[in-house]
Amino acid sequence: MRRYSAFAIAREALRHHQGWERAWRSPEPKKRYKVIVIGAGGHGLATAYYLGKNHGIRDIAVLDKGWLGGGNTGRNTTIIRSNYLQDPSAAIYEKARSLYETFSLDLNYNGMFSPRGVLMLAQTHHEVRGYQRTAHANALQGVETEFVGPERVKEIVPIINIEGPRYPVLGGLWQPRGGTARHDAIAWGYARACSGMGMDIIQKCAVTGVRSEGGKVTGVTTTRGDIDCEKLAIVVAGHSGHLADMAGFRLPIESVALQALVSEPIKPCMDCVVMANTVHGYMSQSDKGEMVIGGGADGHNNYTQRGSFLHVEETVRALVETFPMISRLKMLRQWGGIVDMTGDRSPILSKTPLGNCFINCGWGTGGFKAIPGSGWAMAELVAKGEPGPLAAEFGLDRFREGRFIDESVAAGVAH
Repeated sequence: MRRYSAFAIAREALRHHQGWERAWRSPEPKKRYKVIVIGAGGHGLATAYYLGKNHGIRDIAVLDKGWLGGGNTGRNTTIIRSNYLQDPSAAIYEKARSLYETFSLDLNYNGMFSPRGVLMLAQTHHEVRGYQRTAHANALQGVETEFVGPERVKEIVPIINIEGPRYPVLGGLWQPRGGTARHDAIAWGYARACSGMGMDIIQKCAVTGVRSEGGKVTGVTTTRGDIDCEKLAIVVAGHSGHLADMAGFRLPIESVALQALVSEPIKPCMDCVVMANTVHGYMSQSDKGEMVIGGGADGHNNYTQRGSFLHVEETVRALVETFPMISRLKMLRQWGGIVDMTGDRSPILSKTPLGNCFINCGWGTGGFKAIPGSGWAMAELVAKGEPGPLAAEFGLDRFREGRFIDESVAAGVAH
């Protein structure tokens, strides 16, 4: 795999850009691999990458029924933050945020990470107390955040209306090292690195069954034939319940759609991410000038990747109160992703009742920000067969034992 560099760009310019190689290979599946990862989204590719980089395991196939990064990885609003209240959550999200900062250098691929800052608005006195509590917890966790007053909020986001008719801005939780990244670039960067280590990324290969013998996984049945493996990692977000059913166990999750939209491009007017949890909307401006807007997940279980007018109306109506200027914008496009929600709104990284089969799911509406940390922790779990420090608290047994990591109450929203 050739390294990307300024010299490579100059060389290929002289060749009329005829010498670039494919970023990753598209091989035929082999009959057997040491590890099979189901799901070629950000979490699955990151798992494979850190298995190779950190644990020297490179005999890996990453399977996906669609195309690489075509699920939730390409259907989100790219927010990256780690200002969570609970210690296990803050640890894994802060690990992810720190890995995003070095992503481009580590993988020789521009992930377009932009540490523009994330501001979570406090628009009720209850939120003020909650975010002050979170700021104190983050200080103990080593996560850089601070609670700021309404005047500072106005300095950070000049276009905001801090004297809203229903919910005036009383302050905010500010994480200056949070931000955004380019979702496609993150998937492509991991895919290129995995392929460079000799791993097989096999697209258009749907898993239709999980084979086992003696209580341990032996392989999978796919639309491109049977493939044997020693270990299996299921990393398929909203479809985790279906794969778990194939493997013979159930998961405490439900799947719902999460919708988002972007406006027409406008000149730069907002250089951070703003989340307004009371009215349930969040917004940032992309590098192309589009206002990236999202809200809460749908209130009913579904597997649609389409948007709906009712959800757009609800989300935009809420944000217009705080950002009156967006009322004049036209919507450019809209989409939905299928997210997997646990009862405590925290993920599952765990062994399963099927031997040598591991599951990574339940990230809900906060999956993109966790990709590097999730992959790091999942790779350690698969390689060693036991969870490391990052994944230890996120096992399936916590639901049976009542050890919930309740971020739904702590954060007020699971983004």
